Amino acid sequence: MSSLRFARSALRARPSAFRAPFQRRGYAEAVPDKLKLSLALPHQTIFKSTGVVQVNIPAESGEMGVLANHVPSIEQLKPGLVEIVEEGGANKKFFLSGGFAVVQPDSTLSINAVEAFPLEDFSADAVKSQIAEVQKIASGSGSEQDIAEAKIELEVLETLQAVLK
Repeated sequence: MSSLRFARSALRARPSAFRAPFQRRGYAEAVPDKLKLSLALPHQTIFKSTGVVQVNIPAESGEMGVLANHVPSIEQLKPGLVEIVEEGGANKKFFLSGGFAVVQPDSTLSINAVEAFPLEDFSADAVKSQIAEVQKIASGSGSEQDIAEAKIELEVLETLQAVLK
């Protein structure tokens, strides 16, 4: 018996195992509801709110905006800017080095990152000088590990520089 036929017969034989109705969702709809957002690092939560209108995240699959009633999903995040639009139009911006975002069916968004900092903590001049230092290491004759770490750091710094412009 093929695995597909086996699965179908198992579903017919045990319908009580799947009590929750299957739901179909389309695109997210703009509704007056708000998102519940948590932006957490391993050692602390740096932002938590229940009155968020929209969150823009740097997903690996592309930049993504999350509204209330968004389709549940899990997204891997690349280094980039997380922009939070709160009620009343106030914006908060954080730069994170990567992580994961989980959208729950109840309009809860959890962003988990190893590092995240408010964007205003960065100086364009400091980032530019740090890029110059890291480029020397990345193109130098150091150990393979030093060069690999420098290339990763360079990617994050270049992304940060682009966000600060």
